Amino acid sequence: MLRRKTISTAPRSGGVGLLDRIAETGVDRRAFLRGSGLAIGGLAAIGATGGTVAQAAPAEYAVADGVDKIKTVCTHCSVGCTVIAEVQNGVWFGQEPAYDSPFNLGAHCAKGAAVREHAHGERRLKYPMKKVGGAWERISWEQAIDEVGDKMLQIREESGPDSVYWLGSAKSNNEQAYLFRKFAAYWGTNNVDHQARICHSTTVAGVANTWGYGAMTNSYNDIHKSKAIFLIGGNPAEAHPVSLLHILKGKEENAAPLIVCDPRYTRTAAHADEYVRFRPGTDVALVWGILWHIFENGWEDKEFIRTRVWGMDQIREEVARWTPDEVERVTGAPESQLRRVARLMAENKPGTVIWCMGGTQHTNGNNNTRAYCVLQLALGNMGTAGGGTNIFRGHDNVQGATDLGVLADTLPGYYGLSDGSWAHWARVWDEDLEWLQGRFSDAEFGDKKMMNQTGIPVSRWIDGVLEDAENLDQPANTRAMVFWGHAPNSQTRMKEMKTAMESLDLLVVVDPFPTLVAAMQDREDGVYLLPACTQFETRGSVTASNRSIQWRDQVVEPLFESKPDHTILAMFSKKFGFDDRIFRNIAMDGDEPNIEDITREFNRGMWTIGYTGQSPERLKLHMANQHTFDKTTLRAVGGPADGDYYGMPWPSWGTAEMNHPGTANLYDMSLPVAEGGLTFRARFGVERDGENLLAEGVASVGSEIEDGYPEFTMQMLIDLGWDGDLTPYERGMIEWVSGFRDTRPGTEEVGETSQQGEIPSDYAEKVGGVNWKTDLSGGIQRVAIAHGCAPFGNAKARAVVWTFPDPVPVHREPLYTPRRDLVAEYGTYDDKKFWRVPTRYASIQETDFSEEYPIVLTSGRLVEYEGGGDETRSNPWLAELQQEMFVEINPKDANNVGVRDGGDVWVEGPEGGKVLVKAMVTPRVGEGVAFMPFHFGGIFEGRDLRENYPEGADPIVLGESTNTAQTYGYDSVTQMQETKSTLCKIYAA
Repeated sequence: MLRRKTISTAPRSGGVGLLDRIAETGVDRRAFLRGSGLAIGGLAAIGATGGTVAQAAPAEYAVADGVDKIKTVCTHCSVGCTVIAEVQNGVWFGQEPAYDSPFNLGAHCAKGAAVREHAHGERRLKYPMKKVGGAWERISWEQAIDEVGDKMLQIREESGPDSVYWLGSAKSNNEQAYLFRKFAAYWGTNNVDHQARICHSTTVAGVANTWGYGAMTNSYNDIHKSKAIFLIGGNPAEAHPVSLLHILKGKEENAAPLIVCDPRYTRTAAHADEYVRFRPGTDVALVWGILWHIFENGWEDKEFIRTRVWGMDQIREEVARWTPDEVERVTGAPESQLRRVARLMAENKPGTVIWCMGGTQHTNGNNNTRAYCVLQLALGNMGTAGGGTNIFRGHDNVQGATDLGVLADTLPGYYGLSDGSWAHWARVWDEDLEWLQGRFSDAEFGDKKMMNQTGIPVSRWIDGVLEDAENLDQPANTRAMVFWGHAPNSQTRMKEMKTAMESLDLLVVVDPFPTLVAAMQDREDGVYLLPACTQFETRGSVTASNRSIQWRDQVVEPLFESKPDHTILAMFSKKFGFDDRIFRNIAMDGDEPNIEDITREFNRGMWTIGYTGQSPERLKLHMANQHTFDKTTLRAVGGPADGDYYGMPWPSWGTAEMNHPGTANLYDMSLPVAEGGLTFRARFGVERDGENLLAEGVASVGSEIEDGYPEFTMQMLIDLGWDGDLTPYERGMIEWVSGFRDTRPGTEEVGETSQQGEIPSDYAEKVGGVNWKTDLSGGIQRVAIAHGCAPFGNAKARAVVWTFPDPVPVHREPLYTPRRDLVAEYGTYDDKKFWRVPTRYASIQETDFSEEYPIVLTSGRLVEYEGGGDETRSNPWLAELQQEMFVEINPKDANNVGVRDGGDVWVEGPEGGKVLVKAMVTPRVGEGVAFMPFHFGGIFEGRDLRENYPEGADPIVLGESTNTAQTYGYDSVTQMQETKSTLCKIYAA
């Protein structure tokens, strides 16, 4: 175990110092950095072995022959920082941040600066292993695939395909994520999900149901233009450190007030002009308190609301209830401060709103995210540079994996699970739809077949195992669990998770590291560890939080016996007998599916969100020419990508040949659609309660329809007389999709279309229903954009979501609340069943736990570690920085329970889980609130699990998981877990 250094100065070593040697050789700064890294590594080796080591002069490395500089992308948070790997003879020996990248501009955080160790780390899982008699044994890949595959096929035969759960990853590249979701479809289940369920599913649901797309609307770089910056439930200084550079640039250059709302005084809050401390779980009340002042003073953008927003009058009615006194009673935030915040936002426009998991991980998380959106709609800050909602995602490809459909409720591109969605993807895959339907169980629950039934979300996989089968909306319990690039300690209810793991017939980990799965269960057998390689050992695309897609080149060949994720998927596909089908349009490079072919396949299907224009060639062109892109607008100024936005942030409409530049800022009507402009999406119909849902008299610049309009269909083109703009191929494809034409036309084939000869009387009836999302030619999109229109229509954003449990966002107390005086008025939901599982709400909240468990427990990130921490706690450069798991506790609370700073304490939750950690006594948390980071694992309720890991694959730093003490609680729409506002008690160990 590494120990924290306590001396303030480093001892001088004998011999010539590094600075002296560099002065003699006269090397440049970059050579100095490389030399420094080598010297540090050498000193560490001396300290560890007691011997000596010869070091080459730094200049030798600066001029070494045969050094390849390869661009890749950091595998930690979602900023998308470019890393330049220096490789010689197949060995990755150095790295630098990319100064040309518009995202990191030559900067790295601690994690990014240490990614080389992630690939070369000695504590990786090096070869397949299985547990036999409680001990880990090395096995071959062939044996692993055969044994795991045979057991899965047995489970499938006995209990159906839904009894195997395929848990995917936010760390896979886009191609692997897409193939993973396709693989689950070919297996025959929607029990597939990934990390986004427990970080931003409430964002996706809330934002998509407000204005059309559930993603970050602008970008980190666009914050340079913000005149006010409102940040709630996020700590980018630690969670996304490079993003803070963009925030501070906007703050300093525009004198933009930075407003940080958080229950904890974070490192980000230290930069704030206005820090608002509020009670965890009261976001809606806080935002409505701010909006109360905006409405009271007439500071809202009335014209924007009139033309582009539906339902604001109902919002006004709810906000009117939130008088300053009531807001302070519920949130703890004083009236005078919230009035200042409201005035700052109203007088400094455009302003941006930023949030992260502090706002999403609640039982009413979808209400929180919609409230943030409504604030921006009221101020008219949407669809403008410097405005928007900038939602910072946590993992490097959690945005892309979500877009590509690694979710229990949709296919790639957010198409959903309807019959029409399956028919669309069957056409993309050239698959027989009936064969695909036959892969699924023929059971029905309610009025839905299993193929159309949302799967169990990852937040509830435990219940798929432990719940009585008769209470589940699937034929049988979950019997096999595949953790494919997912940290189990990122989820709540760890004690029940341990029980669930030990109850399974089969437990499989596919990951570069064994993860806590390997250690936390006390099984004797039935556990397999399969070593996936890191993203530095393969290639493919990755989507940053701002929707820009970047191309990673392969840095080194797969190390040890690891294999790329898509190769492992191909091995399972062959085992299950559908490899010839799933790869019919994807070439095989030996045993490895061709990555570029996978990109082109999802390009052919993801019309909904515009993942169609970013061909591999265009993506690689952008990476090679990063220096040509403006560092604020992200638009290329000259060069081979002239006019494109960096990474073609989706939507990049139509085909790659259409050359759409991408969309930097969603919903910006000041630009033509062809140049990245957009309206709000018309996805909610054209009328509600007799009121118009389409935009009122406004449209994108250059639009030939200067008013609101619905989404484009072939019928709409016919009605407008624009169908004549379609090419024969485009028309033929539309006819084939509709069923009017029997055969799919080739790209060079004109074939017999309605343009040749007399048009049948039922032509429009049959063909007219094909829309911009299902037209595989892209012709409907191309023609709409040629006339200046957005393919998805031009509508109002809706402030009221009539399909949600709370159409108007309302405050509801957390399940485990210390404020029993508020439960009668602001109670939670009734218990209900959704997402296949029964879900408790009122039956938990009706019990008062606050007397025995008086402290609110929340969680968050550290700058040193990421996610579940398996890879970062295995990295010696990062492990040295933070060696102890801890709880932050306010000095008053600490004194009341007799806890001293640095002392060992138990943190116990009301469901019985408890963790043994160090106390950090600090006023960063308010009275009655405690904070723990969520990156630790390997110690379980005081028990050290190091001996349970395979030899040599245990992380350097172990610690308790905060989620062992966290409790039950799930969002009413998405099943997001509630980790930011539960209860606990703290006492000396």
